[in-house]
Amino acid sequence: MCKSKTSTDVIESKKSSSRISRTTTTRSSQRSMRQSSESYRTSSQKTLSDPSTSNNFTSGNCTTTGSSYNKGSYESSSISNRTSLPRLRESLPEKAQIYEFSEICSATNNFLAKKFSSSSSSVSWRCVIRGNDVVVFQRKFRRPIHSEDLRHRLSLIYKSHHTSLIKLRGASVSGTYIYLVYDYIHGANLANCLRNSQNPNFTVLSNWMSRMQVATDIAHGLDYIHHSTGLSSSSGFIHNHIKSSSIIVIEPSLNAKLCHFGTADLCGEIANSEEAEESKLSRFKKSDSPAMVFEGTRGYMSPEFQSAGVATQKSDVFALGVVILELLSGEEPFRFIHDGESGGYRRVSVVETAREAVEGGGGGRLRRWMDRRLKDSYPLEVAEKIVRVGLDCVDPDPDRRPDMGRVASRISKLYLESKHWAEKIGVPTDFTISLAPR
Repeated sequence: MCKSKTSTDVIESKKSSSRISRTTTTRSSQRSMRQSSESYRTSSQKTLSDPSTSNNFTSGNCTTTGSSYNKGSYESSSISNRTSLPRLRESLPEKAQIYEFSEICSATNNFLAKKFSSSSSSVSWRCVIRGNDVVVFQRKFRRPIHSEDLRHRLSLIYKSHHTSLIKLRGASVSGTYIYLVYDYIHGANLANCLRNSQNPNFTVLSNWMSRMQVATDIAHGLDYIHHSTGLSSSSGFIHNHIKSSSIIVIEPSLNAKLCHFGTADLCGEIANSEEAEESKLSRFKKSDSPAMVFEGTRGYMSPEFQSAGVATQKSDVFALGVVILELLSGEEPFRFIHDGESGGYRRVSVVETAREAVEGGGGGRLRRWMDRRLKDSYPLEVAEKIVRVGLDCVDPDPDRRPDMGRVASRISKLYLESKHWAEKIGVPTDFTISLAPR
C-alpha cells in the first residue's frame, strides 16, 4: 500500500516525538538515580559519627564502647583495614557481666557447695548463673586495682574470642577477693590425660596426631593472647598460668583449650613497668620483701621469673616449652628418681632429659625419651624438630626465646608434616603400631 507524503511526514513526526520522549525519560531517570545515590551517601555520612566511648563500672552492668567513622566516603571507610585490632574490639557491642556478690553466693550455696577444684591460690565451684553452666574461681587481689582500670581490662578480655580459649563471662568483687566466672567445658586437663593415676598405661592421647593437635591448639591460643589482645596495640596480655593442669582436652575431638585467660591481669599479678624495674633491682632482698611476693608453679617458672617475680610474655613462652616437652614425653616437669649409687633420690627435669635425648645423637635415644605409649608410631624427624622447638622456648636467656608467633608457625608446619606422614603410611588415628625397636 502506498503512503502519501502527508501521511509519511506525520508518521516520521510521531517517531521523532517518541524518541525525544524516551531520551527525556532516560535522562530524567539517570538524574533521579544519581540524586538517590547522593542522598544515600549523605544519609550514611549523617548516620556515622566519630568514635566515642562511654564507660561505667557499676554493680549491675558494664557499658562497653562503640565506634564509627565521620567521613562518609568509601575511601575513608576503608581506613578500618588499617585500624588496630584493639580499637576494632572496642567497637563490639558486647557487655561483660558484673555480677552481684549475692548472685555468686546464691549459685554456690554460700560457698558450701562441692568444690570443683582447689589449690593454694584459688578455689572453684561449678554452678549455674543466669542459666549458664559456669565455673566460679575465687582469687585474692595481688595488688590494688582501680575500678575503672578493672572494668576496662574485663571488657577487653570479654571481647577476646579464640577457639583455644575458655570464655570469661564476667566477675564479681567482694573485699580483697575477685570471683571470675568462666564457661564450663566438658573434658579433662592435660595432666590427667597424660598421667592417669588409676591406669598409668592408658592415655586418651594414644596417637601422634592427637598430641600434635594439642600442641597446635595451645600454641595458637597463646599467640592470640600475646598479639591480639591487651590494653594497647603494641603489647598483648600475659597469661602467667600456663601449665598442663590449666589446659582442658575436650571430647570427642581432643582439641585443647587454655584456662584462666585474663586471671593474671584482673587479679593484679602483672606488674607495671615501674614495679617490674623495682622487682629487678630488689631480687636480692630477703624473702619476705613485698617485691618478692609472686605466684608460680614449680617446673614451669623461668629463671628470670624465679629471681625477680616479674611475669612477661617470655616467661609464658618458657612455660609453654615445658608443656610441649611434657606432652611429648608424658612425664612431669620434674620428678625424683632413686639413685642406685648414693642410695638416695635425685631430681630429674624433663628439660634436661630432652636436651640429652636430642644432643646425644641417633634416633634411638630420642625414641627412648618419647612416651612409650605412642609405640614408636610417629615421624622421627618431626618429633625431633618439635622437641627442639620446646627446647628453644625454655632457653635460660629470655632474649633468645622465640616469639609466640614464630612458635605457632613452626608447630603448625610440623602438624601439616605429621598429617602428610599419617596419610602416606595409612595408619588409623585410633590405632598405633611399633615401627622400630627400642
